[in-house]
Amino acid sequence: MLRRTFLLLTGALFLFSFTEKKETVWVAVGDSITYLNDHPDETGNRVTKGYLSRVTDEFPNLRYINQGHNGWKSSDIANKIEDLGLVKADVYTVFLGTNDWWGGRPVGNIDDYKNNTGTNSVSGSFRIIIDKLRQLNKEAKIVLITPMQRNDFVYLFDAANNAHGSYKTKNGLSLEAFANAVTAIGKLENIPVIDLFHDPLLDLKHMVNFKRLRNPHTGKYINYRYPKFTKIPFDPKNDEYPYPPTAVNITYDGLHPSDRGNEIIAKKVANVFRLVGVAR
Repeated sequence: MLRRTFLLLTGALFLFSFTEKKETVWVAVGDSITYLNDHPDETGNRVTKGYLSRVTDEFPNLRYINQGHNGWKSSDIANKIEDLGLVKADVYTVFLGTNDWWGGRPVGNIDDYKNNTGTNSVSGSFRIIIDKLRQLNKEAKIVLITPMQRNDFVYLFDAANNAHGSYKTKNGLSLEAFANAVTAIGKLENIPVIDLFHDPLLDLKHMVNFKRLRNPHTGKYINYRYPKFTKIPFDPKNDEYPYPPTAVNITYDGLHPSDRGNEIIAKKVANVFRLVGVAR
């Protein structure tokens, strides 16, 4: 009888040891940096693996749902929060802000967040987003990610779509102000914040190796490094694309992370996921 009981217990433990671990669901809310994870063709295949895929490679039982929306601001997410098809998840990340800055939106302040003043500011928009995530699952972990610095952006498929980097203000505001607003919300709510903006690995001098531009005096193309290239004019109609493959460093176009940039971001996300206990 004892032998039979022992064999049954042994068999049960054996089967239990091979039982699959429960799947952990991660919903990643963001803009084009998140969106491009699943659209490498829109990077000219300069990106082979985005940060979402890199994180889930480290955690076999973690599944991501990509809620990145190309070109969207935090106000776009907040205004359409009920129409996005957001689902209950174990962990949510919110990675927004760079389009708000370029769009000249008010950053607001922590009182806009506290008082739920709506989508007229980034801080108010974040309140709507976070409230929705908590409504979906009050037990879920939330992680905020600040916008990263950006250098001169030139769209790979249309050079007329370009924007100066965060070394200058836009509408009188620095991109850093948006990053600091995200950090302040995280501090208030006791939500972990991954501060990409102030990470030395992701600073302006590492965005690209160079920008290939015409010398204003000779007309010959020269590979200018940052910050010198910020003083050299670029003509999107007549000049060559300024970021050939050899210019790629942390970004492939001055704004969107390259494989190297995505690897850095993924490591930081994975580390926080371990710390908060959503993935091991």
